[in-house]
Amino acid sequence: MRSLRERHVTDQGARVNAGQDAEFRIELARAQDIPIILHMITAIAEYEHLSHELTVTEAILRDALFGPSPAAEVVIGYVGSVPVGFAVYFPTFSTAPGHAGLYLEDLYVEPGWRGRGFGRQLLAHVARTATARGRGGLHWSVLRWNESAIRFYRSLGAVPVEDSVSFRLAGDALERLVGES
Repeated sequence: MRSLRERHVTDQGARVNAGQDAEFRIELARAQDIPIILHMITAIAEYEHLSHELTVTEAILRDALFGPSPAAEVVIGYVGSVPVGFAVYFPTFSTAPGHAGLYLEDLYVEPGWRGRGFGRQLLAHVARTATARGRGGLHWSVLRWNESAIRFYRSLGAVPVEDSVSFRLAGDALERLVGES
């Protein structure tokens, strides 16, 4: 088995010059990438001040991403053999327009690698995946205070969905609702 550092095959040939003779490439994650994925999820949670909600483990990721019924897909961006970012996405369906889409759960680039176009390339990769699969759109959420992300998404032509509010039902509230039925 080859180590993460020995991989040279790219997913759909996505490459960008990263400077210093290194290339940025995007690969579909594999089960052996779980420690990388967990590291990046932890970094996002810390950045978003949500570390107190972090309960994911390698075992949970193994089952959720690489088990018999994967809940999402992950691509990892590398410069040489160094993982520098990732994107997590899954299929959606919007009933009113009647089209399927992809939901971008996470897009992350390590702080030292930002400003080089890698986030844009990861997002473009997910967009290409959506169109290749006949999906009509790409959706995601961003925290209201994350102005740099909002500026980045707007620079791509993305528009905020002003007429909706995200909700979450989890933990005790979820259990109470389940108990009512």
